[in-house]
Parts: sequence; structure tokens; C-alpha cells
Amino acid sequence: MEKTIFITGASRGFGKLWTEAFLKRGDKVAATSRNIEAYKDLAEQYPDSFLPISLDITNRKAVFEAVNEAKNHFGNLDVVINNAGYGVFGAVEEVGEKVTKDVFEANVFGTLWVTQAALPIFRAQGSGHVIQLSSVLGVWSLPTLGIYNATKFAVEGFSEALATEVKPFGINVTMIEPNGYTTDFGGSSAVHGDAIPAYDALKSSLGEAEGLLPEDYGKPEATVPAILKLIDSENPPLRLFLGKVGLRKTERVYAEKLQVWNDWKEVSEAAHG
Repeated sequence: MEKTIFITGASRGFGKLWTEAFLKRGDKVAATSRNIEAYKDLAEQYPDSFLPISLDITNRKAVFEAVNEAKNHFGNLDVVINNAGYGVFGAVEEVGEKVTKDVFEANVFGTLWVTQAALPIFRAQGSGHVIQLSSVLGVWSLPTLGIYNATKFAVEGFSEALATEVKPFGINVTMIEPNGYTTDFGGSSAVHGDAIPAYDALKSSLGEAEGLLPEDYGKPEATVPAILKLIDSENPPLRLFLGKVGLRKTERVYAEKLQVWNDWKEVSEAAHG
């Protein structure tokens, strides 16, 4: 059964791959980007099922207009995918005020505005699926990615609460948590903090310390069957790892956290009064 999908940041990476896969199988897609010239070929190839929309996701008013444009154009919306966002690299001390505020505007507030714009439509329909592109870095953190971590932790926090809030309306929420993939995440779309030499040794040893090998980075095209299965599911999960690394490391990280919490259990309970 065909779906009507609204997806942000679809001009590259996962967004582009998924948009092409949706259209190829017969779904209707409204795709946003700051520059819709990137969609020229798709618009010509799928004139009836593809709607390109120029959008700055940090502009809340424009976001509401874009989501409603998509709904009015196709008559309904089934799935909203918050894919837009970017990475910030640097130790916490290295990332300045503007860089921090800008990435929160895009990764957190942009995701929130699109979500808020879709919910009235989904509630009126009695159905809908909100999909947030989170990250394994929304579940555990890596040194030199702390500010990016913070944006994804924020998305995880409000999305988990949202899932319970909207379940009675027939709306599902899923957070997708990819591990590293051979996309442009660390390339031209990334922003870097102002380097402080004191962190050079940490950065040079990071890959070895985290055990990151070439085979730990997934192939983006391999995610297509997973995303199609997810949007077709009648009972989609709240969280979905993409790749082999996420669950493996999460089990280890949370085992360590539980051990520390239990080691300090007496102190914690004594603090209850």
C-alpha cells in the first residue's frame, strides 16, 4: 500500500537514498531542502508523485507552511521523516557559542518544529508515523562529538515522551539510530570547533581507543530495505538501530552504567531521606 511521506534534508545521504527508494516503489513524497535544484531530476522523473519544497527547518512558520503544503497537495500524510541535520566535531571546550546554537537550531528545534506541524494532521486522521533520525550517539557519547551528542540526546528525550503522548491518537514514533556509515556526515556538511592543542593526543588516538575499523562503517544503500520495512510496519518499534555496531556497544555501555549505579546504590538510597 502506497505511503505519502514528508522528509527533510533529502538532497544527500540517507535522505536522498530513501526518497529515491520511496518514489521507485510508488510512494508519494514531499522532500525538503534549502536548495531544491538538487531535486530537478526526480521532479522530472516523478511529476505526479514528487513534491520538492524549499525549506529552512529552523524557521518554524515556514515549517508549518511546508508540512501543510504537502498535506494539501497529496490529500494526506502517512509518514514524516526528520532526516535533516548535521554533525559538529570538537571537544566540548572547543565548540563556540554560535556553532552550538546553530546545531541545536537545526538538529533539535528543526526536528521539533516539523514534528509539531505534523501532529495536528495525524491526530485529525487518527493515524501517522513520526520518524526521527537520531543516532547511536543519542544513546551513548563519543569524545569530540559531545555537542552533537547533546542534540541527539535532546531528540531522544522529547521523542520518547511524545510516543506515549500520541499513542492514543493512533500515531507512532520511531527513533532511528544508525552507527557510522560511509556518508558525508564528517565531510562538507560537518562543522568543526576551534582546535585546542591540549586535545590533539585524544583526537589522534580516538579511532584506536574506540575500536573503529573500516568494516564498522555501514553501506548507506543497505539501509533501504530497513526503512521500507519500518514505514510499512503496523507496529513499528520506538527505537531501531541501523548497522551492526549500535546494539553491541549499547549492551556494553549500559552494563557499565548499571554496575556503577549499583555500586553507589546505598549512597543513592540514603539521599532519599
